[in-house]
Amino acid sequence: MSTPLAASRGVTRVLILADAPVLRRGLIGMVNETAGLQAVGTPGEPRRALTLAETARPDAVVVELGAGRGATLNACRDLRRRFPTLAIVALATSEDPAVVNEALAAGVRGYLLMNTSPTLLGWAVLAARAGRTVVDPQIRRGEAGEVPVARELTPEVPLTRRESDVLDELLQGQSNRQIGKNLFISEDTVKSHVKAILRKLGARDRAHAVSLVLSARNGGTCTCGAHSLTEAPADI
Repeated sequence: MSTPLAASRGVTRVLILADAPVLRRGLIGMVNETAGLQAVGTPGEPRRALTLAETARPDAVVVELGAGRGATLNACRDLRRRFPTLAIVALATSEDPAVVNEALAAGVRGYLLMNTSPTLLGWAVLAARAGRTVVDPQIRRGEAGEVPVARELTPEVPLTRRESDVLDELLQGQSNRQIGKNLFISEDTVKSHVKAILRKLGARDRAHAVSLVLSARNGGTCTCGAHSLTEAPADI
């Protein structure tokens, strides 16, 4: 359980629901190593979702969506009815667009595959809390009408070629140091470009900039590969 001090610092409380104990332990580690997230309550099976959520009072739930998909989605529906603002992120085994849509209709706001990274999981939880829908970038949802038409975010003051390069790196969740290595420029130069990008996009910080771009490209649905957004406060 988180303390009042942790809550006052804006920590997102995450309940873990998965059938396999080893998976539950792994997810706890993934959540706790992500800045701004904290695993709370007693991790358990999805069928115990309501009981565990009543005790832990989480802000978000990470749930395994595997073989018992029907029962798990019923649990997600129950959670959303009982806690309407709860952000639910599913770790799933299926890439079937019909399964993705079924999960979203059940109240899931983040749909990731089991091989996701800790930082992508963290980003999905935070995005779901902000009301966005996140679908794993490995999944192609190609049926007509399923994906909003993509459009680019066009700032009033256009980005330079190098700023566009840096923005592409930000969308991949790279740190300033890694961006510098990838683009063969100094870390200080990267910081200057990031500041210019934030100014031109009207973004508060790196995560906000990425969110604006992804939301524009995906019509409000983030099919995102952002892998290190929780590093943003340390980088700029």
